[in-house]
Amino acid sequence: MRRRDFLAGAAALAACSPIPKGAAQSPSPEGLAAHARRSGRGFGAAVRSKLLRDDPAFRAAVVRECDVLVEEFELKRSTTQPAPGKYNFEGAEAIAAFAQEHGMGMRGHTLVWYAANPKWLEPALEAAPDAGARQKLMTDYIDTAMPRFAGRIAEWDVVNEAVEPDQGRADGMRMDNLWWRAMGEHYIDIAFHRAREADPKAVLYLTDYGLEHDSPRCERRRTALLKLLDRLKGRDVPVDAIGIQGHLKPYKEPFNDRLFADFLDRLTGYGVRLSVTEFDIADLGGPPNPEKRDREVAAVGRAFLDVALANPAMGSVLCWGLSDRYSWLSTYPGYKWPDGQLSRVLPLDSNMGRKPLWEAMAASFDAAPATRYRVA
Repeated sequence: MRRRDFLAGAAALAACSPIPKGAAQSPSPEGLAAHARRSGRGFGAAVRSKLLRDDPAFRAAVVRECDVLVEEFELKRSTTQPAPGKYNFEGAEAIAAFAQEHGMGMRGHTLVWYAANPKWLEPALEAAPDAGARQKLMTDYIDTAMPRFAGRIAEWDVVNEAVEPDQGRADGMRMDNLWWRAMGEHYIDIAFHRAREADPKAVLYLTDYGLEHDSPRCERRRTALLKLLDRLKGRDVPVDAIGIQGHLKPYKEPFNDRLFADFLDRLTGYGVRLSVTEFDIADLGGPPNPEKRDREVAAVGRAFLDVALANPAMGSVLCWGLSDRYSWLSTYPGYKWPDGQLSRVLPLDSNMGRKPLWEAMAASFDAAPATRYRVA
């Protein structure tokens, strides 16, 4: 699908969407979480403790819109374990306290990832004398973080971003991964089994990106993930759920609702739960007029969420951030606008006002059938 075909499709979606003109000024006191709860789902966002502490407008918006929080940085190992055996959970504890104060749930992000590791970790892995020592360097973090937040964090991203077929392996596994290099694919088995022991009540997620679009890149990634699930389930690895990150790039890759629905159906055949865990919509390449771009982004968001929420295994939807003021896409190479303007990629604008994407999300939640995995 060429860009002009996408634009035509987005315009058609916007035309038939229940989003009224000027809806971003909606005075409704209900947040997105209230709309999500009507079908038994949750809505939330990635947050930082500093923003909750220092930005009253952002803090109020989080309270209004969310009933689930995830730590954007403050459970990543590079933040929490600056030195061997030394942990700093201050930021994560502040978010947990905020969530508890406001009756919100929490997700844990992330236990085992190829990125965002402390600088000391990879040399320690390379110097480890045997397989047991290498394994311990991974499982120590699981054994420390999960029991600490047991009863407060209901679900964890146990292994994040394990596949990357463009790196050339026939099985599609990511090779620029210190854990894969140290232990092979079975690092995933070890991580999930240890996570189950560390908090038997937690829902354990395998999460990845690039699963959403109708493109050769995403097709390779979907195939690699399904083949990985075949192997993991064949080895009785306790993967409870799959996290579809939901980083959409509509001006680079098209979205096909039937293709995505079929993929979600295939995932549910493994008996796993589903969630959208990092939703945002990159707007670079869209029209220079922000109002027109907002309408197109909202139409794509509605199309994506309508398909996702139609699947009864789909639970919570979390955005990677809540307001454009703090989106990573405004600073990340390849996604930020060259003229310095903020990306318009999240349901709230930089002033915490609701955008057409907010209205599209609320409408998708309102139209969604009940999920079989209700969020507490």
